[in-house]
Amino acid sequence: MSEPTHSINATGLADILERVLDKGIVIAGDIKIQIADIDLITIKIRLLVASVDKAMEMGINWWQEDTYLSTKAREKELMQHQDDLMARLEKLEALNKPL
Repeated sequence: MSEPTHSINATGLADILERVLDKGIVIAGDIKIQIADIDLITIKIRLLVASVDKAMEMGINWWQEDTYLSTKAREKELMQHQDDLMARLEKLEALNKPL
């Protein structure tokens, strides 16, 4: 005997997460602290939850340029720093050459 089947499939957490990551979701909110109708602090919070593929499709790829998250970005920054130091050294050596 086979088990009874239900006409309504229960969506699990994994299915919900897959849908959110596939489509993306934006959560936005503002926090404002006031005293006597004077704004002291306003904090705007924006959160985007999406898969990496979806984020890149939307043109969001900041993690690729963040030196704390990307070794390629860190290497690029170190190479630029090295090039800058070499240029400064060459200038100093040129100034110290005898006439």
